Amino acid sequence: MSNVAQANLNLFWFLPTHGDGRYLGTTQGGRAVDLPYLQQVALAADNLGYYGVLIPTGKSCEDSWLVASALAPITKKLRYLVAVRPGLQPPSLAARMAATLDRLSEGRLIINVVTGGDPVENKGDGIFLDHAERYQVTREFLEVYSRLLKGEKVDFSGDHIRVEGAEILFPPVQQDGPPLYFGGSSEEAIDVAANQIDTYLTWGEPLEQVAEKLAVVRKRAQEKGRTLSYGIRLHVIVRETEEEAWAAADRLIAHLDDDTIAAAQKIFARMDSTGQARMSALHSGSRDGLRIGPNLWAGVGLVRGGAGTALVGSPEQVAERIREYQALGIENFIFSGYPHLEEAHRFAELVMPLLPLAANAEKKQRNVNTGPFGETIGGDRRPQKSVSAS
Repeated sequence: MSNVAQANLNLFWFLPTHGDGRYLGTTQGGRAVDLPYLQQVALAADNLGYYGVLIPTGKSCEDSWLVASALAPITKKLRYLVAVRPGLQPPSLAARMAATLDRLSEGRLIINVVTGGDPVENKGDGIFLDHAERYQVTREFLEVYSRLLKGEKVDFSGDHIRVEGAEILFPPVQQDGPPLYFGGSSEEAIDVAANQIDTYLTWGEPLEQVAEKLAVVRKRAQEKGRTLSYGIRLHVIVRETEEEAWAAADRLIAHLDDDTIAAAQKIFARMDSTGQARMSALHSGSRDGLRIGPNLWAGVGLVRGGAGTALVGSPEQVAERIREYQALGIENFIFSGYPHLEEAHRFAELVMPLLPLAANAEKKQRNVNTGPFGETIGGDRRPQKSVSAS
């Protein structure tokens, strides 16, 4: 295990543009995810000191670019991790969109490069390519896209992409364009990351599996003379005690029935995503054995594609697990919790104070009524900090 912990962490939250609620796999406890609700989540993340928010992509989600464009003006420091889709959009168009949103957000855009791993959804989007071909498209796409955002005029002819005299006239705020984030566990994906990506992302597998994967990516990047940063995508269920946290995890899937789980697993099985296969293997579609590591739970993945694991425990336990992943070289943590508005506050209040956060470095201590002291007692006095009863 590599002990390359960073001094500070970037903590992201998640915008649930594909739905939100108190329980998985049911309408019970569900809530409308409209613009006012997304505004609440984004404003909470901004005010609580999160580094940024991930906006998901795919046919099950609202469009990530339109959502980011709607929310950026109402936030101050929050960054938006928004997807480009090689094969679904031409690189020149994607570069213009990125440069525009980077300017409109005053440099708060981060790009999530998503190749797509569901052949059925891909065909619905007009993409009829196999796994290897999609990553070839991604390599060609990024060659053109990255050069455009560096201010070059580009002529390029590949197996899938061809442009002549491509250029963008209005540059991004961030030099050379917004940073590129990317996740993928296949050999083709790791090659893309090693050659063209700034931050490599993994889903929340057990510590040993993550260490093994990052070692491969790090070695491949070093062979190319490059150094990457690293991130991880996890859900989180934190409560004041471990017992309360595990009880909350059980409640989250309390309304799941076997038919719903089987239907979800059938969809995941048709995918040619190596990362999704690794996620599914953690639980094999069964409720048995969902605790797959210290404070690591695979229950979310029973019905949710992509990131399917959660850190579950007390604030101290969750912080310790985060520090263990940090020791592998991970400095970007993308979290979510159900419901996303309440859990953004809970995680910020219980866990953030236990971690060194890059995003909070410039935050000034608040006082008077903006300080974290609770409700005034008897309309007369502010409560004092509670003393541990140890």
